[in-house]
Amino acid sequence: MDAPHPTALVVEDDLRRSRLTVFFRLLLAIPHFVWVALWTIAVVVLAVVAWVIALVTGTLPAGLHRFFCSYIRYVTRLSAYLYLVANPYPQFTGDLHEGYPLDVRLPDEPARLSRWRVLVRLLIAIPSLLVASTLIGASFSAPIQRSNRHNSTTGLQASGVGAVAAILGWFAILGRGRMPRGLRDSGAYSIGYQAQLFSYLLFVTERYPSADPHRMLAGLEPPPPHPVHIEGDALDLRRSRLTVFFRLPLVIPHLVWLVLWTIPAVLAVILQWFATLALGWPAQSLHRFLSRYVRYAFHVYAFGALAANPFPGFTGRPGVYPLDLVLPDPGRQSRWKTLFRIFLVIPAFLMGGALGGALIVSAILTWFAALATGRAPEGLRNLEAWALRYAGQTNAYLYLLTDRYPHASPLEGFEAEVDGTPEPAAPPELQPEPVA
Repeated sequence: MDAPHPTALVVEDDLRRSRLTVFFRLLLAIPHFVWVALWTIAVVVLAVVAWVIALVTGTLPAGLHRFFCSYIRYVTRLSAYLYLVANPYPQFTGDLHEGYPLDVRLPDEPARLSRWRVLVRLLIAIPSLLVASTLIGASFSAPIQRSNRHNSTTGLQASGVGAVAAILGWFAILGRGRMPRGLRDSGAYSIGYQAQLFSYLLFVTERYPSADPHRMLAGLEPPPPHPVHIEGDALDLRRSRLTVFFRLPLVIPHLVWLVLWTIPAVLAVILQWFATLALGWPAQSLHRFLSRYVRYAFHVYAFGALAANPFPGFTGRPGVYPLDLVLPDPGRQSRWKTLFRIFLVIPAFLMGGALGGALIVSAILTWFAALATGRAPEGLRNLEAWALRYAGQTNAYLYLLTDRYPHASPLEGFEAEVDGTPEPAAPPELQPEPVA
């Protein structure tokens, strides 16, 4: 097991939020926007100075280390406030002893730094910057002069997982006075990854950011299990370089079959909708058919994203793929949830879209890593598993396999140790008797 990351996230939030301060959150944060902009300018200038010093000495001066640590703590707390992951108004100092509900622990002393890694630090950080852009978000715009009188801007705007969680959380808090646990955990993970990235870029630590949500949120208890969850061998990170290299052409037949299967699946879910409204219980035959379809889609996405290695079958049978989606048996469902299912699922689609961006970037980075090492990076694989699990839960909810809403927490359904070691089997006397 790897040692814990020196930049560790601490979450002591109770999920309660003030509706008044949440409603005016962006206006209240205006002084912080001005202050963080000024502080960032100073940090960028000093980062260049720090780069030269680290190249020469292999470490940072203690004063510069403390300055960078204060900045990282301040940005982390401000991000938590803006993304509704915490409720109190943050201070402007980045003080070590502020006691904010979401905080970051940083090394007390400057780390010894590898000079060659310092030399190419920005290039090495590019994969982490790509992951961070899908978690926190990124935007770019530039003015374009179309004529002598009219100017316009063009650019790219992308919403990350934390941003979407904050938007959905804003509406939930105004209605309930609480931040949903799954959205809070998603935002906290995104902010924690940002803190680790800043620690790496500012030479506070030599350790590369970890994309593993389970390690990032190791101090939190997992939420109650969802009836739709994933199972598989957490230790199997081996990948075939040959099938990895040709993964895109190999997945094309599955994509064609998935599209063809979607047509009868849509017809089946319409029939299931009427049956569930009438009976309060889904038809068993339609439930089996739709379960096969949702599970098959999960297998295809897991194969295409390199979250699993073998070529999947075309049937969607349970228990035949190393990373599998567990679906519940038919059960009673709420008629009103069934009636408005297509509208209720919209927030889950928004969150799933943000996680889909993280899945695509993680798959691309895993492709390069697996070609080089023959293994998938554990952190990226666990990030992909989170995105795939949420997509599976959303599909199961949409296709009336369950009326339990998808849970956005990265920790949902994760009960093993942080290092991925499976839980030990129960003693023989506690194991169930085999059924003839």
